[in-house]
This record gives sequence, structure tokens and C-alpha cells, in this order.
Amino acid sequence: MTIYVDADACPVKAEIYKVAERHQALVQVVANSWISVPRVDWITLTVVGRRLDEADDWIAERVKPGDVVVTADVPLAGRCVKAGAWVLAPNGRAFTADSIGMDLAVRNLMTELRSADPLGMSGGGPKPFSQKDRSAFLQALHETLVRLRKGP
Repeated sequence: MTIYVDADACPVKAEIYKVAERHQALVQVVANSWISVPRVDWITLTVVGRRLDEADDWIAERVKPGDVVVTADVPLAGRCVKAGAWVLAPNGRAFTADSIGMDLAVRNLMTELRSADPLGMSGGGPKPFSQKDRSAFLQALHETLVRLRKGP
């Protein structure tokens, strides 16, 4: 089992490392530029090019059933769910085969609404990442790894 981290904007990398160590899981951190990661043999940093979606492509080409992917990127989540991986957003929300269609539809709708408002007058944007989100992620990752260890 490997935990793949879409790392460039991931706010829960420290939490991933903590839970992965407890569960003896490998962590593959994927980023478009160098970032600091702990120097341990079970964490690997892969720096891909700066091409749009290059980190996403790298992860999607390697992920397999039984792996875990941490990303807020809905299209990447969809590709990984299709490959049989377990996918979590940084707030702990799971992307599943049952939910990914709606997740993609909502994401596309929001993209269209933002493009129809070029001055950004509709305001909004994502809510700030909170301690509650961080705690929910820790719990979700732990539960996911326990479920995977137990098998089907």
C-alpha cells in the first residue's frame, strides 16, 4: 500500500506522515517543485516538471487498487477512483465511485460560474482550512488505512 500525495497545495502533509508511520505505509509525495519532506526511507519525493497536470498524470499512471491518494483535485480524484484507489480530500472527505460523478459535475459548474464572472464579483472561494478539517482528515486517513489492512 502506498499513499500518494498531490503535494503542491496539500495542507495536511505532516498529518499524512504521522498516520503513515503509525501504519507502516509508504508515502509518495509528488510535486512540481522541490519541497521539504522528512528524511526517512518510507517517504519518497518525486519532483515532476511544471507542465499543467504533470503531477496529476504521474500519480494517475502509477496508482493501483489498495493505494490511497490525497488530493483536492477532483479530476485527479476521478482518475484514481476509476483505477481502484481510495481517495481523500485534505478535509477528510472521501471521493468514491458513488460520489465522483456528482463531484465532477459540481466542479465543472463552479468553473463555468467563475468564468462567467470575470471580475470576481460573486465573491466566495473556498472556506479557510480549519483545525476541524485537519482533525477530520486525520481520522479519515486512519480509518481508511485500518480498512485496507483488514481487506475486503
